[in-house]
Parts: sequence; structure tokens; C-alpha cells
Amino acid sequence: MDLRKDLRKTRKQMRAAATTARWFADNPAVVRDLAVGAVRAKLGRDEPDTGTSAAAAAGDRVVPAGLADFDRQVSASADSPATPAQIRALAGDLSLLPQWMTIHGGFRGTAPTGAAAGVTYTQQLKIMGVPAEIAWEVTQADDTTVGLFGTGPMGLSLGLWLSVEATPEGTRAWIDAGMGGEPLRGPMGATISKTVGAEMADSLAQLVALHEAGVEGKGGTGAAPVTHRRTGRVLDPSTPVIVGVGQVVQRTPDPTKDPATLAAQALRRAADDAGAPGLLQAADAVYAVSSASYTYGDQARATADALGISPERTVQSVPFGGDSGQVLVNAAAEAVAAGDASVVLVCGAEAGASFAHAQKQGVEVDWPEQPAGTKPDQVLGNDRDANNEAEAQAGLMAPIYVYALLENAMRAKLGNSREEHQARITGLWSRYSEIAAANPYAWQPEAYTPEQLATADADNRMISAPYSKLLCANMTVDLASGIIVTSVAAAEAAGIDQDLWVFPQVGASGHDEWFVSERGDLASSPAIRALGTAALQHAGLSIDDLRHVDLYSCFPVAVQIAASELGLPLDDPERPLSLTGGLTFGGGPGNNYGGHNIAAMVAALRQDPGGYGLTTSLGWYVTKHALGLYSTEPPAAPFEFLHPVLDPEPSRPALLGYSGPAVVESYTVIYDRDNTPATAIVSAITPDGARVLVRSEEPAVATELATADPLGWQVEVSGSKQLTVTGREPVEVPAVPEPTVLVEKRGAVRVITLNRPHRRNAIDHPTAELLERVVDAFEADPTAKVAILTGAGGTFSAGMDLKAAAGGQFPLTERRGPLGITGAPIRKPVIAAVEGHALAGGCELALVADLIVASTESQFGLPEPKRGLVAAAGGVLRLAQRLPRNVAMEMVLSGDPQPATRMAELGLVNRLAEPGKVLDAALELAEQILRNAPISLEVGKQIITESPDWSREEEFARQSDLAGRALFSDDATEGVAAFAENRDPVWTGR
Repeated sequence: MDLRKDLRKTRKQMRAAATTARWFADNPAVVRDLAVGAVRAKLGRDEPDTGTSAAAAAGDRVVPAGLADFDRQVSASADSPATPAQIRALAGDLSLLPQWMTIHGGFRGTAPTGAAAGVTYTQQLKIMGVPAEIAWEVTQADDTTVGLFGTGPMGLSLGLWLSVEATPEGTRAWIDAGMGGEPLRGPMGATISKTVGAEMADSLAQLVALHEAGVEGKGGTGAAPVTHRRTGRVLDPSTPVIVGVGQVVQRTPDPTKDPATLAAQALRRAADDAGAPGLLQAADAVYAVSSASYTYGDQARATADALGISPERTVQSVPFGGDSGQVLVNAAAEAVAAGDASVVLVCGAEAGASFAHAQKQGVEVDWPEQPAGTKPDQVLGNDRDANNEAEAQAGLMAPIYVYALLENAMRAKLGNSREEHQARITGLWSRYSEIAAANPYAWQPEAYTPEQLATADADNRMISAPYSKLLCANMTVDLASGIIVTSVAAAEAAGIDQDLWVFPQVGASGHDEWFVSERGDLASSPAIRALGTAALQHAGLSIDDLRHVDLYSCFPVAVQIAASELGLPLDDPERPLSLTGGLTFGGGPGNNYGGHNIAAMVAALRQDPGGYGLTTSLGWYVTKHALGLYSTEPPAAPFEFLHPVLDPEPSRPALLGYSGPAVVESYTVIYDRDNTPATAIVSAITPDGARVLVRSEEPAVATELATADPLGWQVEVSGSKQLTVTGREPVEVPAVPEPTVLVEKRGAVRVITLNRPHRRNAIDHPTAELLERVVDAFEADPTAKVAILTGAGGTFSAGMDLKAAAGGQFPLTERRGPLGITGAPIRKPVIAAVEGHALAGGCELALVADLIVASTESQFGLPEPKRGLVAAAGGVLRLAQRLPRNVAMEMVLSGDPQPATRMAELGLVNRLAEPGKVLDAALELAEQILRNAPISLEVGKQIITESPDWSREEEFARQSDLAGRALFSDDATEGVAAFAENRDPVWTGR
């Protein structure tokens, strides 16, 4: 006996019965129909219903085959001036169902896209107000008809056909529905049939109206699932696949070719690689990586013009970011998977060498100019400023200086001497040069020994210690890449050999602490670690399953950081960390290295069927990241472009105008072209753990730092331009300061502590930004169910830091607004644990929470009127919602605090605790909450939060819509099973 299965069936029946009872109360006419039906059944006179039957509606029209097999049938038609193909495209675009099907309640799992025979999906319908979960399969998808068959609770079976026929005025659209099973055979059958018939007629009218509203369907004729012949897997037709790649290397300068021309050349090679030149004309979209050597209004359009094609959509990356190539391929795969495109051309190109050659020759390049105001349809990527004021003042802006600083930080972290570390990085780069020597598309296909790379001479001069020229990315190149991403249906239709197919398994992107000078650790990347973990988990792989790897390699430290975070050895001869030779030898084409390492990965995987590969890209200074996993194997899970929310890491304040003692954390020395040390840039840590950047242009300082090893030296800093060495015996660098917001994980509870006791936990702008990130991480973490917000040092919070605000620094954040938390709703339950007083912004913080636990000695109040202010971070609004009007009015108008004991009597405070015991009481309350199903908690909170805005007429319907998510969940089944088996439930949140 399958108890769980039986309980699931019983639960559905009970749910349907309860909802039906409510529906009867709202629809008394049905009682009459039910009574008449029951009498007819008793007398053996089960007459046909009076609704529009299929036969009556169709007239002489031939109804769909199979419709007559159902117990009840209804049909409806609607006319439109649109063409049959246009209405058929709307009907075949299943993603549009929520816009026209009046009984649609939601999708379970992955939402469907295009209708193709064999496609399956699960939909929640509301039949006569009763929620029913229907498992659909597309049984027909031809030029005129989309047919569906579905099964539901209590043996319910449904057939649905949407068809079109031409008329002199345009199109007549038909909807035919068949219904069978126990619910249709009883006395309610006639009423259900009549109701569904009316809903189908309304739905068809809304479907036709979509065309009038300018909506274009993407359903077309509907592609069938595709069989992957090598594995036997049957694939969703919208599964994305890379079918063609092309690369161009132009080592002889040619100023007649602009980047768009080179990109078009690469895309033609990609189409030839796929054996399908016609793919270029079939492209729905062109995605272009922004060129660093020439600026276009719409580079994707310029490339399309060079190809002589007219795609519907153009997309371009932000102006700066080496992550762009990978981001665009991820986005293209996402668009294909969503059914938004079938063929996407992704390209990037640089003509920096030709441009530089022309400049040297005094020649003005004649490259195409687009009309003013030309823009792509979409710009992708993060375009935030690269540097903060501290970095700008120290001149720490050029990548070569920043990466050199990071390299010496890596050396310090590893505990290497200068000589040991030079051997490490020149050995790595020597191996990269050997890879480039075998790469036909490398800009500099020449192998170098570690000794050659370690020798500074005329051809390899020092740039910024420890980097010489041959340890730096080479940006002055003429390189282009083209990648064609299609759906498997489009690839099959184009006749592309499946042996050429390489499947994007998953993509991911994110960023580290944005400004280098504010990172806690200069030689790490929590973002790369998190993205790699998320991508591998999605694909069901481990790092050891990857046989091919290409890590973004602008400078040696970038490779070392990524390898360390991903768990990859630097020197494994069986799995080198580059396929191209890196940005020094393979070439550093502006923002587009990702296009080349993905093209190289495709070639490698075709030679190794069944293997898996990883490519990474990054922008700015190990700042923004993107990666992708690829294989000739179809993906185990549908492709997703992941954007995981990262837990905030400890950071260091970057100080301006600091004078005082510090310890050298890292440094670099900038050289003149004659190999003379000219300028030193030092990152030093103050006694309290803050960071100060100093740029010294004193020759003596630069020379000493170039010849000695200053890591750990003590210095005296005076502003951003001067430092004096006070001690040359290395000492330990001061630790990273404790964050102003602490997060403690206690099982499924997150204790979030405001940690500025010296300021009574008042919130300044950096703290607000950190609090916002902490809340975002809590919301995104599937293992976190309840948060407790509290304060350190026996005080909850004084709210806004008035001293910082007086200096022009206000605690406002981009997404969550005032105090970093009060301006946006939090989906999961939050408890405020209030020790001490919650006044002003502190009271507003407490009111963000769903529940409040307070000390018996605590006070709550909004004293803002005493300072000429108003509690506009939600304080006045939320007090009015939670307290009787006169009490709220007294608190707002008087500004006087109220004791927690009175607030508890009035219901604002849920529980009182003795001083010092508030957090314990809050944790007990959290544990009570955690005994319940997460979806039920979320839905219950949503109903309480939103229902005050519902009218009496809609409140039960809205409640039913929200509750359906919990009622249909796996947790609901588990809860009943656990009760029946006398055990604790195990919630999954599904």
C-alpha cells in the first residue's frame, strides 16, 4: 500500500470538496442545477446540457478527432482580421497562456514555451473556482491546430484543441474542449460543462485580442522534441546548443577592416563550421561584445549590416568588462531556452593593432559611422564605475597596476619569497606560451622558457612589479570570434550534424566586493567560488568531472585566484588551465576573450565526446565574473543562467586623507620605459584594520621597494602621496575589522546583528549597504527560513547615524531604501529581538519585522518631530497599521516613547523577556515557526500582508489563488503523511 499516494489523492479530494462548498455559497444557482440533475439521474432522464455543445457550435465543420471520446464537449469560435498564421502563432506560444486562458492558475515546475508534439507541462486550473492540477501533453502541433491532452484529480481527463481557418475577413479561430472522468459523469457534469464552455469562449476572445494588442506569438508551427542519437535522449526542442564557431586572427595590419567587419568574417566561419551558411539569414538576434578599439552606437547592428542580414533584435554588452563574451553566450542560451529566439549570433572583435598601425602611419581610418542616436535593443552587463575615490587619488586605475598589487598580495598569502614567486608565475606563463604556440588563432604563437620570461630586456621590459611585458595581457590585437547558438529544433531543421553540437549546460555570473580597496582579502574571490559551486551543483558535476578548462588569464594572479577558489591545481599536465594560451600569447581582444575561449572549448569537446569543460571570464580587477559549463552530452537539467546571491564577506574601509602608522600589505613599482623604477603604489593597513593607498613618486622610495621585499614593513603614512619606512622587520598585517552587520547561522535561523555598539548601532551608509546585502542573501538562501534582527552591546538600534548624515552620508540603498531594509518587503519571516530601546529609526527597523520580542525594560517611540523630522522610513505607516488609531496618533504627535509592556498589551510586541534574555526568547519563537512548512509560512505571510488592500468581492478569490501554491505542494503531501505515520514532517520547500 502506497500511503503517500493515497494521502495525496485524499488530500486533493478534501481540498476540492472544501473549495466546492465555498463555491456553492457564492453561486446559489448551481444548487438548483444540481438538484435538477439529481432528479433527472434518479428518473433515468439524463438530458444533454443546454450549453453550446461541440456539434451545435461546429455546424458543418469537422470537429477534431478524439473530441467525441469525451463525456462532455464544448466549442466556441471567434473572428479576427489577423492572418491564420498570426493567430496560430499565438495559440502555439504556451508561455502566453496566463494572458488569455481565464481559468489559468499557474504553472508547476518549468513553464512551457512553444507547443510541439510531445512537450509536457503541469498547469494549475481553476474550474468553477476549484483548483485542479492538470498534467498536459501536446498531442498535435501542425500549421492549423494545437492539440492538448491532460489528466487531473479524481480521474479527470481533458482534451483541448485550438485551430484556425481562413475567412474572407481574416481568420476564424476555434476552441474545442472535451471533458471526461468521474466529475463529469455525476449530477454536476452539466454545470461543469456549461461553465467551462463559457470560460473557453471568453478565453478564445482574449487570445484573439492579444493580436489586437500588438502581441506576437512565438509558437509558430511548433517544433517536435529532438532525439539525440548518440545518447538516445529526447530533448525539448528549445534546448540551446552551440552549432558553429569561428575565429579570425589578422596578424598583418589592415586598417580597411573595422571590428564589425572582422566580426562578420568570424560569423561566416562559424556558419561554415556548422555546415549551414543559411543560419546567418535565419538569425533572430545578434549579440555583440562592445569593442575597445572602436565605438559603435549599435555594434550588433553594424555586424548585421556587414553580413547583409536583418535580425529582429540586437544586443550589446556594456562598454567595459572582460566578462562580456561569456555573459552574452549565457544570455543567448537563456533566450533560446525560453523560446525567445531560435538562432542567435554572438560575436566580438578588436582591430586595435590595425588602428595603432594607422596612427603610426598618420592615416585616418575610414570605419563606418552610424547615425546619431543609434542604440541596440538591449545592453547587458554591469556598468558600475570601476574605482572609488581612494583608488583614484592613488592612481590605482590601470589594470596593470591593480593586478600587480594583487599579485604581491598573492605572494604574501602564499608566503613566497620574490624569487620563489617569480619562478611560480613565469613557469605558469611559459606553459601558456606553449599552448599558444600550438593554437592557430593565437596572436603570438611562440613558446618562451621561464628564464626568458623572467629576464627584463628591451623586448620584455618591466611594466609594474612583478610584471614584465610578457606577463601582461596584450590588448593591441586584431582578433574576432563568432559563435552560433540555436535551439536543437533549429539545428535539426538546418541539418546540422549532431556530432558538431556542444550543449551549454549552465551559465553563471556575479561580482565580488566591487572596489578592490574595500576587499578583505586581495588574493581571493568569493564570487568565483560561489559561481563555480552553483554551476557544478546545477549540472550535477564535481570539479574532477571537468576534463577541459580555460580560466581567464589577463595576468598570472587572475589564474591563481580562480584556480584556488575552484579547487584546480596550477600545474596538472593532464588538465592545463588554458586552451588558447591566455591573453598574453593567445591575445587579449578587449572585452572579448570569452568569445575565443568558448570557441576553443567547443573545438576541444568535439574531439572528446562525453567530456565536460569550464570557461571563465572576468571584468575589471577580478571584480565581475561569468562562467559556463559545456559538453557534447545533453544537459541533465534544463539550461539556466544563474545569478546567485553571495553572502557578504568581511571588508576593509578605504580611508581618505589618513595620517598615521600602517603595515605594508602589498605594493607595486611602476617602471619607466628604460626599466628605471619611477613610482610606488602601496596598500597599507592601519592598526584598526582599515586600508590606505599611497602613491609615492619619490625615486628613493620606488628604488628601495623595487630591490627589497617590503611586505610587512611598518610605515608612517601622510595622506595619499607620502610614506616613510619606520621598520623593515616584517610584522603581521592587522586583521580585517569585524563587520558592522554580523550573520550567525543557527540551523535554518539567521541571526542578523547590527554591530556598531559604539554608535548605539546607528546605521550609516556602509552599514545600510551591508544590511541590504545580508537581507538579499537571506532571501536567496534556500536553507534559511527565519531571520532574527537584533543589536550588539545590549542596544537594538538608534536608527540613522545622525553624525554621518550631517556629513552628507545618508543610509539609503538602491533596492531596499532607508536603513538598507525598510523600503522593500521581505518574503520570509523576520523577528526583531529588541534589547534596550527602539527609538526613531530603531523603531522603524523593529517595525520591518513580522514579530517583535522585546525586553520588559525596552521602549518604542518615534521622536522625529522633536528634531523637525518625520519617521518616513515606514515608521508612521507601520504604526498606523499595527496599533489602534489613537495610540498611533499619540506616539506620532507627541514623539514620546512607550514602554514595551504597553506595546505588548496592544499587540505590537508579541513576547516579553527579561533583559539579556530577548535573543533566547526570539530563538524559541523561531523554532516554533520552523516546525511548519516553509511554503505555508510564506503564503500565510503574503495573505496577511496583502489582504488589507483586497476588496470584499475579491478577497476569497485572491486568498484561494495564493493558497493554491501551498495546497498543491509536495510539503502538503508530506505533512498529511507525517501526521498519519505519527512522525515529524521533513519539509523540502517544494
